[in-house]
Amino acid sequence: ISLIKWKAHDGIGLCIDWNGNTNFLISGGEDCKYKVWDEYGRPMYCSSSQDYPITSIAWNIDGDLFAVGSFNLLRLCDKAGWSHSLEKLSTGSIYNINWSPDGTQLAGACSNGNVLNAYLVEKRITWRNIEAIQTKCQMIDIRDVLSDVACEKLELRDRITKLSFGFEQLVVATIKQCYIFSIKNWNTPIIMDLKECNVTLIMLCNKYFLLVDGGLIQVYNYEGRMQSLIKLSTMSISGGTVSEKTAAISNDTIAIRDRIDLKIVHFFDTITGKNASNGKFIHTNDIIEIAIDQCGSAIDRKLAFIDKCLDCFLVVVKTYGVYQKIAKIGGMVTNIRFNDQTNMLAGLQDNHLIVWLYPAAVFIDRDLLQKAIFENNENNFGKLSYLHNFVGNHISVRRSDGALIPCIITPFASALNSFITDNKWNQAIQLCRHIR
Repeated sequence: ISLIKWKAHDGIGLCIDWNGNTNFLISGGEDCKYKVWDEYGRPMYCSSSQDYPITSIAWNIDGDLFAVGSFNLLRLCDKAGWSHSLEKLSTGSIYNINWSPDGTQLAGACSNGNVLNAYLVEKRITWRNIEAIQTKCQMIDIRDVLSDVACEKLELRDRITKLSFGFEQLVVATIKQCYIFSIKNWNTPIIMDLKECNVTLIMLCNKYFLLVDGGLIQVYNYEGRMQSLIKLSTMSISGGTVSEKTAAISNDTIAIRDRIDLKIVHFFDTITGKNASNGKFIHTNDIIEIAIDQCGSAIDRKLAFIDKCLDCFLVVVKTYGVYQKIAKIGGMVTNIRFNDQTNMLAGLQDNHLIVWLYPAAVFIDRDLLQKAIFENNENNFGKLSYLHNFVGNHISVRRSDGALIPCIITPFASALNSFITDNKWNQAIQLCRHIR
């Protein structure tokens, strides 16, 4: 193993932490700064000088947040480095910080002999025009931004640990139960008891959702009935290492990257939990992120992924034998996300937004793929930016400074997809002639 050494701080480095999901490091030192590094020691973020040295620093389990401790100060930061919140305390220096396994609370050891206990609140998720805000440990406020009607208040029995919103469903996990709310009726949720009471991931698709509860990877429908249980070899995949970047779900296929061999992606049938197609796909380089399209039949299902060289590929899931249908569609891509209504694929390429309006065209004619690309070169989002959501014709990008930038793409691609899906070929041809 080759060691990498670099100068991290001007003074003595006092604390460091590493996250296995993102492979990012954070460090704090006597120079009163905290910094974010990638796995090769390249600086991703450097804070301004604080009032006192940084005495403690720690990632949460997902790697999307980290906490910074200093003298009478506790700061919550995004993985890109920008600050979510700042709490000024009277605890003296915070010498050590440790997160709970669900990533919703943390404890700190303070120099005055006290133990600090903090909870995460004000988590905000949106889907279309509806916004869900976790205002308290057991409370969620629902607000329709297009309406002046008073917001709904959802009060749960236990502390909330995870929530996910999409496809007209809000799925909330607490320390004991899982709640399924429909936007059509917030008052009568479906409630399920959890088996291991340690939910680390919820992923939604149109008909089902994936729930990682401790070492169990389960698939439920929105009526609360378990559809399948993904049985995985403990030597190759562990439920604790499944994250949003290493797992993907559609109505018929689930993809999960291997924990040990990062070149392998395993495929499972959503309904039965058994291996789908060949059972796995093997790439030549390590895979760092995967996404699966949501529309069409199972025979046309495609997986998009980014490898460690930041090349983006598209692979057909339903292939049998030694033949694998795979094609490269882009380079220097750092993040990808499929649309919820069509198979359009959005990505951040060289810090700019790019949308493949019909990525499967690469298997027909690569020249056609280049003509079906929408690029937004006006905004340079900077490194460590990521796609927040891709719903309809709207894309939200979280910039490296924390700003949420809305982007609108051409509506013609989704309209054309809708006509073709409904076999309205005359309207599709008329639309093409109108655009031309």
